[in-house]
Amino acid sequence: MTFSATTILILALVAAVVVAVGVWAYSTANRLDRLHVRGDQARHALEYALARRAVVTRTVAVAVAGASTDDTVAERAKRLVALADRAERADWSDRETAENQLAAALSALDVTGLPTQLVAELADAEARVLIARRFHNDAVRDTLALRTRRPVRLLHLGGTAPLPTYFEIAERATPAAGTGLEVDSVRTSARVVLLDEAGRVLLLRGCDPMTPDVPFWFTVGGGVEPGETLRAAAVRELWEETGLALDSSALRGPIWRRVAVFPFNGELIRSEELFFVTRVDAFDPSPASFTVLERRSISGNKWCEPADIVALDASGETVYPYELDRLLPEAVAAAAADTDPEVRSIR
Repeated sequence: MTFSATTILILALVAAVVVAVGVWAYSTANRLDRLHVRGDQARHALEYALARRAVVTRTVAVAVAGASTDDTVAERAKRLVALADRAERADWSDRETAENQLAAALSALDVTGLPTQLVAELADAEARVLIARRFHNDAVRDTLALRTRRPVRLLHLGGTAPLPTYFEIAERATPAAGTGLEVDSVRTSARVVLLDEAGRVLLLRGCDPMTPDVPFWFTVGGGVEPGETLRAAAVRELWEETGLALDSSALRGPIWRRVAVFPFNGELIRSEELFFVTRVDAFDPSPASFTVLERRSISGNKWCEPADIVALDASGETVYPYELDRLLPEAVAAAAADTDPEVRSIR
């Protein structure tokens, strides 16, 4: 049996189309699987952020009730605790309603007179809910955009997984309302995880000038100035705080992203921190250009191994970012890589 050239050509074209469709279907199915995993992780992060807000809300309610002798205030605090409990126990299908009720109650809460640190903790919890909800909804949007395409639906490439749904809750623009503290919602910081040849990280010891008896430790870095790139800010801060002049090409990253709300020098700051990493030979840091505020708030430095970080945390001197001891191997790997890793969120 013989085939004509035309028949062979047609068969080859059909085979090519089948192979192309197969490759597309395989890659699309894999992409959908990754999107589903990303969506699950985003939902878990959102659930964690909501649970943390509920815990902080109960603490704030107790503090509010304890700071007032008014029975009405006590009843409101009691209701706030009940709403936090209900939101935490609600099924996911009912969670939006419960969380919106809690958000409305928090908006009406007068936190005047509470410790600034507690107000900052509430603001931080709410900021993390905001960020987690946006990450969750971004993941839902990307998954739906692919799964609702006709070829994907016809070939059932999404499998039997249910379609994800958006999570819509109210957001407060000024979480510190009523406290007299303004939240800076546009501050961006470039930070550097500076490693030495032994894998130790350089940390600075500092404090809030308003509470000098509560020291903490943090990585090198600071705010990005107008018109400045992240990398330029990172190398500038590195030189100002340690005296080390480094070319921006030596940096890897950003590898991590962290959003935090905290009181500092009488202000409530909301900061988005992007972390770079680089590796150098160990040296004795000598600040090249401290500001007046930095001279008041930064008191020392130390090259730290993971065990040192654990010891500092255990002594009551918090290290930022949280769980840096567990993050260091990731930073070491990123510093040794030839390409920049994908940025991910940390605490």
